[in-house]
Amino acid sequence: MKKIEAIIRPDKTDRVIDCLEEIGVSGLNIKEIKGYGSQKGQTEMYRGVSYRVRLRKKIKVETIVEYTKVDQIIEAIKEAVQTGEVGDGKIFVSDVENAVRIRTGEEGTDAL
Repeated sequence: MKKIEAIIRPDKTDRVIDCLEEIGVSGLNIKEIKGYGSQKGQTEMYRGVSYRVRLRKKIKVETIVEYTKVDQIIEAIKEAVQTGEVGDGKIFVSDVENAVRIRTGEEGTDAL
């Protein structure tokens, strides 16, 4: 099993959900996060005073899937969010040793 984590722009969240549903991904965790990367924040004005905002709002989408679906999911996420501009996000893939469904006790891919 693999864990896929995608850090994306907030306005692309619905597109990612729709694309993943279309290919059969049913379990997602979505978190609102703030991050600092190559965008380096931005300068904003409030009541005539300039201040620097270093942390940008982002969305983190997580899912655990069978390893055979990883490439398909990565392509779906890229298709949904890619603009070609700085700040499109990143996708991370890591191994998952086991999963346990608490209600039934199922383990491994059966728990997904």
